[in-house]
Amino acid sequence: MNISNGIRRITQLFLVLFLAMSAGLVYWQVAVADQVTSNPRNLRSCMSTSVPQRGRIFDRNGVLLADSQPDPNACGGFVRHYYEPSLAGLIGYYPGPYFLATGLEAKFDDYLSGRVGMTSLDNQVNKTLHRSPVGDDIYLTIDVRIQRILVQHFNQQAPVDNVYSFASDRGSAMVMDPHTGEVLAIYSSPGYDPNKMAQTLTHASLSYYNQMVNDPERPLVFRPTQGQYVPGSTYKAMTLMAGIDSGATSLEQTYDPKFTMGPVTLGQHLFTPAVSNINTFTNPNAHVSTNYGFSHSDNILFAKIGQDMGVDSWLAYNKKFMVGEKIPFELPVAVSRVTQTNGTLDENTLVDNAFGQGVDFVTPFQMAMIDNIAANDGQLMQPTVLSKVATRDKAPVKTFSPQTLGDAQIKQSTAIDTRRAMFGVVQCGSGNNDFVHGAMLSTSPWNIIGKTGTAELGNGKPAHGWLITQAPYDWQQSDKLPALTIVAMKENGGEGANAVGPMITNTYNDIFNQHLVKVDLPPAAPSITGSTMNYCHNIAHLL
Repeated sequence: MNISNGIRRITQLFLVLFLAMSAGLVYWQVAVADQVTSNPRNLRSCMSTSVPQRGRIFDRNGVLLADSQPDPNACGGFVRHYYEPSLAGLIGYYPGPYFLATGLEAKFDDYLSGRVGMTSLDNQVNKTLHRSPVGDDIYLTIDVRIQRILVQHFNQQAPVDNVYSFASDRGSAMVMDPHTGEVLAIYSSPGYDPNKMAQTLTHASLSYYNQMVNDPERPLVFRPTQGQYVPGSTYKAMTLMAGIDSGATSLEQTYDPKFTMGPVTLGQHLFTPAVSNINTFTNPNAHVSTNYGFSHSDNILFAKIGQDMGVDSWLAYNKKFMVGEKIPFELPVAVSRVTQTNGTLDENTLVDNAFGQGVDFVTPFQMAMIDNIAANDGQLMQPTVLSKVATRDKAPVKTFSPQTLGDAQIKQSTAIDTRRAMFGVVQCGSGNNDFVHGAMLSTSPWNIIGKTGTAELGNGKPAHGWLITQAPYDWQQSDKLPALTIVAMKENGGEGANAVGPMITNTYNDIFNQHLVKVDLPPAAPSITGSTMNYCHNIAHLL
C-alpha cells in the first residue's frame, strides 16, 4: 500500500513537471516568441540556419538591384548589397535582424524573407530540418537604364545666373508611364549611400545613420513622396482641367483686360498688373484667351477662373485628383492639401490657390498624378513600382496588372484641350524662355509639352523650380496620347524652365533616341523662323 502511494505521488510529480514544462515551452515558443527572437542577446537569430537567404531585387528587365553578399563578421554571415545607389530612397536598406528595414525592403519583407509566398511552406520544412529559410525575389517597374539617364541629367547643374536660376542639388524627379501607372525612374536628391548604411548597421554601428539624420539637407527624406512644397504655377494645370471640365471656362474664352492684367479685386485681394506675368508684352487693351493666359502663366486670369468655379466645385475636382486623399502606392505618400490647417477654404484663399500660391502644399508625386490625368485622357491609373514577385526559379508568386483609380477624373475632351494648352506653354510661353541656357524644351524633336512653375517663397529665398511634362506630342493629332510623363523640381532652383528645363529635355531625348521606350517621331513643331509666331498669335485670340 505504501509502495502504491509512493508510485502515485511520483507519477503525479512527473505529471505536474510535464505540464509545467509544456506550459513553459508554449510560453517561450508561442506567447513571447517574437520578443525572444528580437532580443539582441539571443544569438540564435544570427545562426546561419535562422537567417533567411533573403530574396533579391531586380528591375523590370531582370537587372540586379539588390542581393546579399557573404560577410563572416555580419549577423547570419551576410550583408545586403545595392547596385544602384540612386534608388536608395525607394528600395531603402535592410540592416539585419536588429534594426528596422526601410523602403521596399520593409514593404516586401515578408516575401523577401520567405514568411509568405510560395516559399513559405518550404520554409516550415527548412526550420524543422534546421536549414536556412529562402525568400522570394521581387521585380520592380523601374528601368535602370532610364534611372541612370534621369540621375545623370538631374545632377548636371543648369547654368546659374542668380536671377532666373540658382545652384541647387536638392529636389526630385520621376518618369512614369501614365497609361499603366508604372514608375520607370524616380530620384531624390541628395540621397545617401545604402551600402554604407547596411554595412554599418549590420555591424551594430550607428555612426553613419546618425550622420545622415543630422544632415541639414535631409538625405533620408524621400522627397518625391514625402517632400511637400508650394507648387507655384504648375497648379494652374489642375485649375485649367477643373475649369474646362466644369464649364467655367474654355481654351477659346476671352476675358476683359482687368481680369488678365488688372488692376482688379478678386476675393479681398487687389491684383495689380505686375502680378499678371503678361503685362510687359501684351497690349493692355487686349482681350486674351484662357489658352494664351495658360501659355504665359497669367496669375490674375487663373485667380478669376478659380473664383468663377467657386470653392465647392474647385475643391471637388481636387478630391477627384487625389489631393487631400491617401494615394495608394507601395510606399507612403504624404497627403497633399489645398485647405487651411483647419480644413476650410474661403474665396479669398481660393483665388491664390488657383494659381498655386495660396495654401497649396503638395508632393511631387501628387503633381505627377495631375500630369498623368491629362496624359491619359482623363483617367488616373493606380501608381505602382512593383512588377512581380517570383521564386528563385522565376515561378510567379504575384504579378502586377494596371488598375484604374475609380471613374475617369475628367472628360477626354478636357484632357485633349489641356495637352493643347501645354503645347502652347513650351512653344509660345513660359516654357520657351530658356534662351540663355541652350537646352530649351522647344528644341526637342519629341515635342515636349508641359507647365512651368516658379513657386515663390518670400523672405528673399529663391523660388522652387517646377516642371510637369509629357512627350512625345503630335500637335497635328492632339488626341494621340504621349508615352511618358516627367515631373521634376529643384528646391530654390529658380524659374522652372531654367532650373529643370534642360535636364528634362535631355532626359526625354536620351530615352527616345536610345529606343528605351519605342515611340514614333511626331511631326515637327511649327518652325521658330516660320509659323511659330502665327501659331502663338492664333492661340491668343487677341481682340
